[in-house]
Amino acid sequence: MVDSPSPADAGAPPRIVIVGGGNAGLSVAGRLQRARAGEITVIEPREQHAYAPLQSHIAGGAARASLAVRAQADVIPPGVRWLRDEAFTVDAEARRVHLVSGGRVDYDQLVVCAGLRMAWEQVPGLTEAMAAPEGVSNYDFTLAAKASPVLRDLRAGTVVFTQPPEPASCGAAAQKPMYLACDWWRAIGVRDDIRVVFVCPDPVPFGIPAIDRELQRKLDEYGIEVRYSRELREVDAATRTLVIGHGETVETLSYDVLHAVPPQRAPEWIAGSGLAASDDPQGLVDVDPETLRHVRYPEVWAVGDAARVATRPSGGAIRQQAKTLVKNLTAVLAGRAPTSRYDGYSVVPFTVSRGTVVFAEFDRRGRLQPTIPFWRSLYRERRSTWIADRRVLPWVYWHLILRGRA
Repeated sequence: MVDSPSPADAGAPPRIVIVGGGNAGLSVAGRLQRARAGEITVIEPREQHAYAPLQSHIAGGAARASLAVRAQADVIPPGVRWLRDEAFTVDAEARRVHLVSGGRVDYDQLVVCAGLRMAWEQVPGLTEAMAAPEGVSNYDFTLAAKASPVLRDLRAGTVVFTQPPEPASCGAAAQKPMYLACDWWRAIGVRDDIRVVFVCPDPVPFGIPAIDRELQRKLDEYGIEVRYSRELREVDAATRTLVIGHGETVETLSYDVLHAVPPQRAPEWIAGSGLAASDDPQGLVDVDPETLRHVRYPEVWAVGDAARVATRPSGGAIRQQAKTLVKNLTAVLAGRAPTSRYDGYSVVPFTVSRGTVVFAEFDRRGRLQPTIPFWRSLYRERRSTWIADRRVLPWVYWHLILRGRA
């Protein structure tokens, strides 16, 4: 079964296939459609589209779950074909995507926006722990909605928050519900009765000195116990215990609530299709990190969490990547060389209270890169950046970014 014409007729518009209908896929699709670049098809199996950054606010009890989801059909850019299916493998030599359904789609240009897979199974017992009443996470819509009443109604006990190792989709966002919950518990007068433990895979809260100082100040203010350079090794839901460690050093913790974020990796079909570098254990799409074009297959491109771009993945990074990719892809279609460059810009808005944000903007070298260049202290905890993160950016996402207008 063939789901698109093959081969392309002479003079016909180029067939552009995008794998993934999340932030990255629809951002690129919207921009390409506005540029009238060709016939655009988005392959996406999910019927619901979630605005992932809002899930942290939902888990922390600061937003309604209904605000974060819309029907996938409602967010597909006008003029873009939506194929409700899933990629099984890519034959880059034949320029063909094979689908889980058994069908196939031929392309002239392919854009991989597949994101990262939540690998819950990599931590023994974690899947079972999330199914228990005490297991929650802001990295799954259902678990984020579950987290809100669990954290809100807690009055005593031990809560453990874990952060995944890189690569992770805005991995440091694992901290956001922790700060929101601590602020809530402090406001209702029960913070001293709740032990909060934060398990961080790195030796510092984030890895950029200025941001680390801001976050460490909040960790100290809330009295959070931090286990730096530790990762979640296993969980026993029946006894509500978990093991964390680094090398030969291990520690067992008991919990009343576990807010966990799983390890993440690229979908296995990427490496299986030969689109990843042979030495990349994460299986990310092997693109030039500046042009976002595949290093071996010139008809293949990638943006988002599944692209090997040497910076921390984030929604803000996707926005800059999408701009660069569309400029380069349309240049190639016009017979020109791709000259636009992505500098590794990324952003993580740390919601550190129910009304303030530490707005971390940086490039792939870890240098601060504020949106307002002369405002070097923009990263510091502020109310104004909370308004941008909680009120402005969701509207921009639904109405502009997914339409290729921002």
